[in-house]
Amino acid sequence: MLVQLLKFLSLNASWLTAGVLLTFVSSFGQTFFISIFGGQIRAEFGLSHAAWGGIYSLGTTASAIVMIWSGVLSDFFRTRIVGGIVLIGLMCACLGMAFISSAFLLPVVIFALRLFGQGMCSHLAVVAMSRWFVANRGRALAIAGLGFSVGEAFMPIIFVFIMSIFAWQNLWLIAALLSLMAVPALWRLLREERTPQAMIKEGTSLGMRGKHWTRIEALKHPLFWFMFPALLGQSAFNTAFFFHQVHFAQIKGWDHFLLVSFFPVYTGISVLMMLLSGWALDRFGTARIIPFFQVPMVVAFLCFSIGDNIFMFVIGLVFLSMTSGANATLPNAFWAEFYGTGNLGSIKAFAAAVIVLGSAIGPGITGFLIDGGVELEMQYLWIAGFFVTCVVALYIGVERSKSQLVFIPGQGS
Repeated sequence: MLVQLLKFLSLNASWLTAGVLLTFVSSFGQTFFISIFGGQIRAEFGLSHAAWGGIYSLGTTASAIVMIWSGVLSDFFRTRIVGGIVLIGLMCACLGMAFISSAFLLPVVIFALRLFGQGMCSHLAVVAMSRWFVANRGRALAIAGLGFSVGEAFMPIIFVFIMSIFAWQNLWLIAALLSLMAVPALWRLLREERTPQAMIKEGTSLGMRGKHWTRIEALKHPLFWFMFPALLGQSAFNTAFFFHQVHFAQIKGWDHFLLVSFFPVYTGISVLMMLLSGWALDRFGTARIIPFFQVPMVVAFLCFSIGDNIFMFVIGLVFLSMTSGANATLPNAFWAEFYGTGNLGSIKAFAAAVIVLGSAIGPGITGFLIDGGVELEMQYLWIAGFFVTCVVALYIGVERSKSQLVFIPGQGS
């Protein structure tokens, strides 16, 4: 197995590294990164939890709407070209945050960070891996997802430390520089990129009923809507947890730096689960695994709700990371396996818009409830119940649809 893995990495190093690069740079538009500046931003512009959450939700919702159309570009243009434009857009968004002078501009800057960072960088990486690799799709998605994990593990610690030395605005200049440096790196890695058109013509991965589904067909199929709560909920409440990390530490009576110091535990388990789920879906298929991948979320939010010491927090973080790691591979492989790769960019763009919308709803609702007197501990108890519903919905939807899958032996990449 190790020999096969090394051979796979050697033959596909440039494409896989491009995926890692895109997911890593997406960090600058991810909630776990933006949220570490939450206290400074609220203090700078005199914002309440609800106001900051509302601004974040507004910008994120707008980016979700635009993602429905911008994500389709990956079906028609090379990742090398679209990725370069996206990274330049992300650089400009980081510069905008560095020089922002008014709270009225915050929704615009958040919109750009979320669209180019969380939205398009992530989208381009997972669509490319899902389309370019078939027999090893899970493995490729898991490897590309390492960029997310490295960002989650080290960005908060490094930037929280640097923020104790420099003004928070200067840290966004560093983010802008790194985004710009990623452009020539991506172009070099993908100088021999496979084209979407070529992959579509090869028809390497068909979906249910042995065909490539269009986005309209996918949206008319019941399975998409059984998947909808899981897409929305995972994004909404995972985002809400990281978004309110400063407030969470305060109500628990812990130092913020102590809280973020445990994030490498989250990352380590996420990486392990990412690799394990990638291997499992290549071996068993997505249909057998995906109905249960959000069960750990129930345990995680119960721990966050009722736990009153750092040990319970770490246990919750471990369970949260189990689903987060699997989330980097299973849902992304799900779209290719059930709906085919012919219009994958279009279908995944809509799914990505739902995910981005979820990340807008989560901080907005939880921030509103905090200001209304409903503390996070009670909210997290309700959230645990919500994920029970997601697991049931996923199980019903997949069981009803998996008989329509057509498996073609001998396909590989």
